[in-house]
Parts: sequence; C-alpha cells; structure tokens
Amino acid sequence: MFVNTLPLFFSQITYISPIELLIIFLGFYVVLFMTSPIGEKLVLAKPFDNYLFLAWTGGINLFWVFWPCFLLFNMGLYTTDVLTITGTLTVSSWDDIHIVLLLPMLWWATGVWRCSANCSYRMWSASARLMIFCVIFEYGLRLLIRMDYPRLFFNCEELLMDYGSCF
Repeated sequence: MFVNTLPLFFSQITYISPIELLIIFLGFYVVLFMTSPIGEKLVLAKPFDNYLFLAWTGGINLFWVFWPCFLLFNMGLYTTDVLTITGTLTVSSWDDIHIVLLLPMLWWATGVWRCSANCSYRMWSASARLMIFCVIFEYGLRLLIRMDYPRLFFNCEELLMDYGSCF
C-alpha cells in the first residue's frame, strides 16, 4: 500500500505536503482511538468455522479478519503495480483488477469495523480502522492517477493497443 502512489502524489502532483498529511493522519487516529469500542472478552467462534460469515457479522477476533485480508489485498495491489510498470498489463487491465479488488475490500472494511470490538486494546482497534481509511485513500489516489495523471504511472509509449487510455 502506498508503494507507488504516495511517492507520485508527493513528487509530481503536490496537492498536500507530507507533513500536512502526517498531521491529518495523526489527528484522524486520535479521533478513531477515542471512538473505538472498548474490547470485551467475548466467547468467539473459531476463525475456521464459517470464516466469511463470522467476519462479516463481527463474530471472530480482529486479528483473524485484519491480517489475512490486509496481506492478500496488498500483495494484489503490489503485483498489479509491478506488472503495470513493467508493461505487462495494459491500462484497462489495471482498471479491471482494481474493480475486481473493490468488492473484497468492501467486505474487509465491513468485517474489520464490526470485529474491532473483539480486540483486547483500543489501540489495535483504532489502528485497524485507520488502515481501512488508508485503503480508501489509496483507492482515491489510484483513481486520481488513472484519471488525471496516467502518463506518470503507465508506460504509454509501449502500449500500442491501449494508447487511448493514456489521455
């Protein structure tokens, strides 16, 4: 997450400085920390029994919802970016992969938000919720780059069949 988009955002687009974004990030974390639920010791189901349903309804520990999805989602984004930068994927394929990843990201965000009460410390609950907003911000940066600055990210000189997407 933010491996390719944030450096482009700060060096080429420059809507906001890194210090300003850090201040916003820390302020948002404080707000999320104050509004996070206090962890309760609930009797939770094992994470391997109906995993998708239990994560959606908030019935398992936050750890089992956050980390598997976070790692898989970021591996998918990083692989997509590497293949796009090397010229293996076209612009429209990059769009398709992000549309396909949108639904699991929404499921993951809902699961993390509902399971954040199943955590022992408010710090971890607020951090997981903050990562959800970071993923939304990442998608916003990717949309901004795709719509307004495609020549900064995509290798448009080598895309003969999909050259029109670079405008």
